[in-house]
Amino acid sequence: MAQPAGASVEIEEKLAKQKEIDDWLPITSSRNAKWWYSAFHNVTAMVGAGVLSLPYAMSELGWGPGVAVLVLSWLITLYTLWQMVEMHEMIPGRRFDRYHELGQYAFGEKLGLYIVVPQQLVVEVGVNIVYMVTGGKSLQKFHHTVCSSCKKLKTTYFIMIFASVQFVLSHLPNFNSISGVSLTAAVMSLSYSTIAWGASIENGVQPDVKYSYRSSTTAGKVLDFFSAMGDVAFAYAGHNVVLEIQATIPSTPEKPSKGPMWRGVIVAYIVVALCYFPVALIGYRMFGNSVEDDILISLKKPKWLIAMANMFVVIHVIGSYQVYAMPVFDMIETVLVKKLHFKPTGTLRFVARNVYVAFTMFVAITFPFFGSLLSFFGGFAFAPTTYFLPCIMWLAIYKPRKFSLSWWSNWVCIILGLLLMILSPIGGLRQIIIKAKTYQFYS
Repeated sequence: MAQPAGASVEIEEKLAKQKEIDDWLPITSSRNAKWWYSAFHNVTAMVGAGVLSLPYAMSELGWGPGVAVLVLSWLITLYTLWQMVEMHEMIPGRRFDRYHELGQYAFGEKLGLYIVVPQQLVVEVGVNIVYMVTGGKSLQKFHHTVCSSCKKLKTTYFIMIFASVQFVLSHLPNFNSISGVSLTAAVMSLSYSTIAWGASIENGVQPDVKYSYRSSTTAGKVLDFFSAMGDVAFAYAGHNVVLEIQATIPSTPEKPSKGPMWRGVIVAYIVVALCYFPVALIGYRMFGNSVEDDILISLKKPKWLIAMANMFVVIHVIGSYQVYAMPVFDMIETVLVKKLHFKPTGTLRFVARNVYVAFTMFVAITFPFFGSLLSFFGGFAFAPTTYFLPCIMWLAIYKPRKFSLSWWSNWVCIILGLLLMILSPIGGLRQIIIKAKTYQFYS
């Protein structure tokens, strides 16, 4: 039966309005990215400040378990990232541009939102707050290193300086517009990682270095082990933005986006390995269980190189903040436009993004030990979205034959991810309590 002319016009107007909104939203407004955009966006998202804590995680894990956890995490997250890339266009003619859209297809419209959105927001907002603190503290370390005779300023001021850059960059409209920022950040991550392990070799193996566990009690060793697992999980967080990154790549039935996206992921994971493994292994080899939770603190010479590394960290987390903030901006603007029916204007975007950056700055200033939450968040939110939620969605959608290789590999990842999610927050809470008791808020 033919539709009435009025109904047809109404549908066309609705579709035109929907297209206008999609062309305005940051994730779907530009689809002309190249495969190398995928490479440096993924490097920027994954190789964050967490790499500098890997030697400390090794000191809590020990040589054998530490190497095993690092290698297994690299392999498992590469596998689950491949799953995400494949599921982006598993239905011909449809793209799952956002993590929650894939979750809604796998689990249902409402349940998918309830499962994915809270976890994704915890990860992305948590990372933005952590990077606000990290950027401020690294800027402070740079200032103290190059000008030791200058008056020491509070961490609060440096967090505000870092935030001032984000207030400007946050008005770049979409992923492709921050490609230059992201590329610079990716180069910086490789640079300060190289400085970290290179300067460790220059410092040499420390006198009386020890490789025993940091804690002397059995309970302490176990909780440290759990905490370290969360630190490693935090280091592999790129899955939370991978679908949003792939959404910027053009796609046709003949040339789907998964080809260039996967090429970029492979390059990114090679860079991740070049950053993570040397820093973790060489840093632990040189300093043993006396290594600080930021390897750059353990490195006291040469001063000019340490200052440079801290500035590289600042530049990197500026870009990484933007990569993680973009999906949050997309969620906020989607709610404002589609649910609350605001007009998609530049003024709306200006206000919404400024409020978000101000919020993350406020939390960072209020809780300057927020970086201690790495292991807690690593298990609580990063483990599900990175280690096993892609596997659960894969099983729900593709339904592989029981006891097949695909079935077994997914269930192994799910079990390991669940253990990580349950155990690492326990150790993370211990670290939070210790830091909260000893932190000098106005240092």
